[in-house]
Amino acid sequence: QVHVRESGGGLGQAGGTLRLSCVVSLRTYHMGWFRQASGKEREFLAGISARGGQTSYADSVEGRFTISRDNAQNSVSLQMDSAQPDDTTDYSCAASKVTWEGSQQLYDYWGQGIQVTVYS
Repeated sequence: QVHVRESGGGLGQAGGTLRLSCVVSLRTYHMGWFRQASGKEREFLAGISARGGQTSYADSVEGRFTISRDNAQNSVSLQMDSAQPDDTTDYSCAASKVTWEGSQQLYDYWGQGIQVTVYS
């Protein structure tokens, strides 16, 4: 069993930076960040390969969000620059053996999610 747990997020001001973190129990997994607004489908945001050498971003956040990982700490981070009120929703981290891109069905383990609220 692989454990995934998110932290960070919380409350942030529009135009500022928020940073989400995720700890995964096995560093050999590729990791992805997703978000899901109420009444909408889950949206892929960014992914990173197990060794951290390759990343993938959704067009909607590329250039504004940055994913990184520190395998010494078994952690993956998502930095959200120029945060917007539309970024307000639940964010989840997930682990996959086969992908760091947006195919959600290929992610095997998911965290419980954390709430991010951006106020103007």
